[in-house]
Amino acid sequence: MIKILKYGEIDNQEIFERAVDTDNVEEIVSAIISDVKENGDKALIKYAEKFDKAKIDNLIVSKEEIEEAVKSVDEEFIRILKRAAENIRMFHQKQVRNSFIMNEQNGVVTGQKIIPVDRAGLYVPGGTAAYPSTVLMDSIPAKIAGVREVVMVTPPMSDGKINPVILAAAYIAGVDTIIKTGGAQAIAALAYGTESVPKVDKIVGPGNKFVAEAKKQVFGQVSIDMIAGPSEILIVADGKTNPKYAAADLLSQAEHDRMASAVLVTDCYDFALKVSEEIENQIPELLRCDIARASIDNNGKIIVCENLDTAIDISNEIAPEHLELCVDNPFDYLDKIRHAGSIFMGRNCPEALGDYMAGPNHTLPTSGTARFSSPLSVDDFVKKTQYTYYTKDALKDIAYDVEYFATKEGLTAHAKSAVIRLEEK
Repeated sequence: MIKILKYGEIDNQEIFERAVDTDNVEEIVSAIISDVKENGDKALIKYAEKFDKAKIDNLIVSKEEIEEAVKSVDEEFIRILKRAAENIRMFHQKQVRNSFIMNEQNGVVTGQKIIPVDRAGLYVPGGTAAYPSTVLMDSIPAKIAGVREVVMVTPPMSDGKINPVILAAAYIAGVDTIIKTGGAQAIAALAYGTESVPKVDKIVGPGNKFVAEAKKQVFGQVSIDMIAGPSEILIVADGKTNPKYAAADLLSQAEHDRMASAVLVTDCYDFALKVSEEIENQIPELLRCDIARASIDNNGKIIVCENLDTAIDISNEIAPEHLELCVDNPFDYLDKIRHAGSIFMGRNCPEALGDYMAGPNHTLPTSGTARFSSPLSVDDFVKKTQYTYYTKDALKDIAYDVEYFATKEGLTAHAKSAVIRLEEK
């Protein structure tokens, strides 16, 4: 059964703590990265056979394989993928930044250029489930940003092929290159390059603990979006909410991962009991019931507090990946939310809308990192370069201030570089 805790009657540490995976994967991942750096494609093919039970001759997915996959996917799902892609494009188009130039002072020009990265790597998980939604969410912002090449890596199935729905989503999103490799080895290949995998500038996308650790280890060699942990949902709900809806929404994240976190915060104890009962009723009906059961037992909790303002405070302390506001007039509470990856407003807005169709990105900060980081966006695929221009008269007006400033820092070469130009006749 999910734990029911009364806020203020127990140690607050129990409210905010969560079980974590204590497996040490650093050494395993480090060895895989070294192997890929040294042996390239040979290592990727070896790991495909070892971890995915797949024999791979050619790591690169051919145009023919993509066309065959698209044809094999039912037309209704193709329609839905296109609808989702359009919603994602519309939302992310609004994030595009513009370069700017300033020439407000005589003889001085400053500005900033927005430049997309040349090549982005997209990791799409495989294994226990296929995620075409991740393909759309992570590649469409890159394309909007103007990235020249999007390289997707994803684990092959045991027959050596990629799941057709993954390839169909990649086709719709305009992914340029698709590689049959997953796990830490795929991250290493994107970071350092192999014979088949081009080296990228940025790696994005969620994955298991080996993928997360690999992203951590290659950071600095390449940029990454975030270190993603297990999925999270926190629901703030009052007693008017249907307990069946709240239970279903909690389980929508619990089925992701045994270490996923599903939390309900409410001001109604009777409602908490009903949601707990509904969770027990619904778990046996799920295809991934064993995973959901473990998640609820490991990290599931219902927190009962005195009022909704306190519930918001608890949510801000936890800083969840997904936050649902199942209350009357949810927009009244929006400005009070300081820390959340994505907010779902009202009782008719299940988190699953954000996973697939609504448009805002579903690659979100986890493990409390919403306190200082943001959802994946167009910004993740661009960099900013600034520039400065001075005429000789403009330099003359400020050079001695630069000299004085530099001298205060003990940097006499800096000082001289500013005034030496004024000494010329």
